[in-house]
Amino acid sequence: MARTPRSPRSTSTGPGRTNRRSRAGTGTSSPVTPVSGPTPPQSAVPAWRRGLHLTRRATVLVLVVVVLAISFGQSLRIYLSQQHDLAVAQQQIRDRSAQIADLESELARWSDPEYVKAQARDRLGWVMPGETGYRVVGADGKPIGGGAVIESEQALPAGEHDPVWWDRMWGSVRTADAPTRRVVVP
Repeated sequence: MARTPRSPRSTSTGPGRTNRRSRAGTGTSSPVTPVSGPTPPQSAVPAWRRGLHLTRRATVLVLVVVVLAISFGQSLRIYLSQQHDLAVAQQQIRDRSAQIADLESELARWSDPEYVKAQARDRLGWVMPGETGYRVVGADGKPIGGGAVIESEQALPAGEHDPVWWDRMWGSVRTADAPTRRVVVP
């Protein structure tokens, strides 16, 4: 037997009919008290717990925010480190480009014959054919003014000369004939 749908009027009113469905929030039911017992008075709860009303959702949300902040913080640190490295590399490129430009301009100057002649006159003291060159000498006997001075990095003491190959060879023969014994003290 098929049920026929009832009209909304016939379900809620009429003699002998009661509304069996209870509605939430209506009625005079007594409030449910916790099973754990009566709640302590406000003064018995510590002050730090009275002000802290976090739910589980709020705690989880705070935890997720902290985890995201830590992970983004690490990524931000890496990003800033890479930006610093990039800035340093770009500064090095600018410095090297300026150095290359200086060297190219110097190379261009050296390809000019007049510049080469001027440098030969200043540094080496050369003169053109038919000219008379003068050099001013100071009281100490050394020339005053321009001119290139070539100094060696290793200066030998006065009276010595660089050993030539036969001097080095003869020294090794003398050492082989009369070796010196080294005593190692522990």
